[in-house]
Amino acid sequence: MTTSTDHRPVESTPSSRPTLSVVVPAHDEARTLARTLAALTSAAGAETPEVVVVANGCTDDTAEVARAAGVRVVELGQASKAAALRAGDEAATAFPRVYLDADIVLTPGTLGHLAERLRRGDVHAASPRIRFDLRGSSWPVRAFYRAYAELPYVRSGLVGLGVYGISEAGRARFGRFPDVTSDDLFVQRLFAEHERGTSDGEFLVAAPRNLRNLLKVRTRTASGNAELSRTEHRTAPGAGGRPGTAAASQDAVADAGASATGDAPPFERSTSGTTTALAKLALSRPRLLPSAAVYTAVTVASRISARRRQTTAWQRDTSTR
Repeated sequence: MTTSTDHRPVESTPSSRPTLSVVVPAHDEARTLARTLAALTSAAGAETPEVVVVANGCTDDTAEVARAAGVRVVELGQASKAAALRAGDEAATAFPRVYLDADIVLTPGTLGHLAERLRRGDVHAASPRIRFDLRGSSWPVRAFYRAYAELPYVRSGLVGLGVYGISEAGRARFGRFPDVTSDDLFVQRLFAEHERGTSDGEFLVAAPRNLRNLLKVRTRTASGNAELSRTEHRTAPGAGGRPGTAAASQDAVADAGASATGDAPPFERSTSGTTTALAKLALSRPRLLPSAAVYTAVTVASRISARRRQTTAWQRDTSTR
């Protein structure tokens, strides 16, 4: 197997000029990647996507699966999503630029709608609507996602959760992707609410099948949120940084080259908003009270787990792979 150590593509894309780039970080995703890549054909619509799969630290056939699909492949020895995003950016050539998790399936036309939304120029970052595949999931998992799907920041189009696109002007807002766990949250907080939007179409997320794997996923999320919260405090006025940035370190702030909007919400305010939304949900729709209770219990448990672990190591849902 040939390994790319300088981030240059292993294979070339077709000769037709791409109208957008799709960067797919993939770590040991041989079992899920083929379905993700196959869906891009119908998801692209009239677009000509340039697809760059960055196989990072893989011990399976992820790179071979990507090559078989006819896309560009970059291989990294290090298992790191942040490094994969940086390598994918170096290999990609077109805008808008879409960042897609290797286990996410886009529905037909979704990629084309996302590109169209970003080309309008009224937003710099966008995502399609999310749909959770709960088939085979246990009752606690289904209950969790029933509450989660009703939260305002999910219903209004939270940028990320598996796929997001950035315009060329939006991508100029920062330099390299920093070494953070929650790249989607990092990107979201670089843009004010009016600079973010949703596009037509959906993307399908396979929910964990059991509570154990749900807690893994949510612990990873809690770790990433806490990581960005600590960074926001470090870069706040009086801490030697600039207000409103979500960069993961002083190096990341320097890499950005342009300031963030200054009105991205801090972590604490987002947490408070979620608590308020859950309370309103339980009061207005009493039948969702058990779901709200499960959501709260899982969230508290995952935050405790994240504090105990004191690490942002990747917590993978193995039940859907």
